[in-house]
Amino acid sequence: MGRSLGVVLLVACAALAGCQSRGKTRDTNRYTAESLYQDAHKSLVNSDYELAVKRYEALTSRFPFSDQARQARLDLIYVYYRKGENESATDAAEQFLRENPTHPRIDYAWYMKGLVDYEHTPWVFERWFGVDMAKRPPASLASSITAFSTVVKQFPTSAYAHDAQRRLIYLRNRLADYEINVARYYIKRGAYAAAAQRAQRVIEQYDGAPAVRQALEIMIDCYHHLDLKDLQGNVEQVYQANFHEDSRQGKQRSWWRIW
Repeated sequence: MGRSLGVVLLVACAALAGCQSRGKTRDTNRYTAESLYQDAHKSLVNSDYELAVKRYEALTSRFPFSDQARQARLDLIYVYYRKGENESATDAAEQFLRENPTHPRIDYAWYMKGLVDYEHTPWVFERWFGVDMAKRPPASLASSITAFSTVVKQFPTSAYAHDAQRRLIYLRNRLADYEINVARYYIKRGAYAAAAQRAQRVIEQYDGAPAVRQALEIMIDCYHHLDLKDLQGNVEQVYQANFHEDSRQGKQRSWWRIW
């Protein structure tokens, strides 16, 4: 009797859950665009991202041309981002940018696109395990730089412009360090001309980055090995003019300290 009663209770609970689920589905069918958006937004505020996605997607499906649907597509970028679904977040951001080029919050879509690409790189492993990710080829950094640059240049008064600028500086310094690592790779193999060219690229493309000092040092060393005394002398003059005081005082700056 006990086991039979338990089975009956389980069946009853399952049936009740099914009814509740069907009830929720029927409820959304009775929602207006505004009430459906408010319900989705409430789920977002409560960090119930699964339900928020369902509500937002139902809204965009049932009322695709409403103002609430446009806002829902914007909110979905953030919801996917918080759920860790980076590809869905990127797709949502790109779709919003294509379909709403004059939307008053398009700066937010650009910022979120840059943020998602920015966090594709496993910064946590770099910090915890001492892995220098700058020694590996940059993956999604170019896309992130493009998005953040758009925010900074086209929307300078945006609430996201300051943070986008900070992240741009960080990414720029990382790319400069990557070029330095490539130059050192060439030096180890005796390819001094290629190393000098790579270091020169750092100076031309990332002026002001901490890696510029290392680039000048690499160029001096390479020109010395290539017996190009005139070029070596010119670079030494530039180095002395910019870093002589830092050298005497022993100032050093790590690449991750950007402000």
